[in-house]
Amino acid sequence: MSTDPISEPGLDPDSSAPAAEPAAEAEPVTIEQITRERDEMRDRWMRAEAEMANVRTRAKRDVDDTRQYAVQKFATDVVEAAENLRRGITSLPATEAGEPDIVTKLREGLEGVERNFVGILERHGIKRTDPTGQPYDANFHQAMSEQPSAEHEPGTVMQAWTQAWTLNGRLLKPAMVVVAKRDSQDAAS
Repeated sequence: MSTDPISEPGLDPDSSAPAAEPAAEAEPVTIEQITRERDEMRDRWMRAEAEMANVRTRAKRDVDDTRQYAVQKFATDVVEAAENLRRGITSLPATEAGEPDIVTKLREGLEGVERNFVGILERHGIKRTDPTGQPYDANFHQAMSEQPSAEHEPGTVMQAWTQAWTLNGRLLKPAMVVVAKRDSQDAAS
């Protein structure tokens, strides 16, 4: 008996493990099986590609939303400052003939500051909308009261106490409005 592993039966010459015996009853692989496996793998691959495209799209949308609306809290505070500036301008006395030059210049200066401030806000996607005369929209208006009116259609904004503010189309602050309702004399007739 030889100690040479090559000459020993049942041993693979490249390894010390016994060689695999051929399967006595192995089923032959058919073209249909291979084709079916190929189609299944292709289907899984296509689904994985579609899922990755969806993940990329969702991630891009989330990043864009975060970029656009990350300043929402700050924008809300800035809008409050713009409204306070408007309130300060409207509280000035009405223009009168013979008023001191200082009052006229103060009014003009504040109005110029407001125009510039609102322009800066608009360049950054913050817009204000005056709803006066438009139909009431609960998404952008907060009804503070209803008043009977013969001149306005019911459901129309008669007066805006404050204006609506949006950030890239998303509501920051609703307009506080007075809404027209049917005149009580019209309802009685």
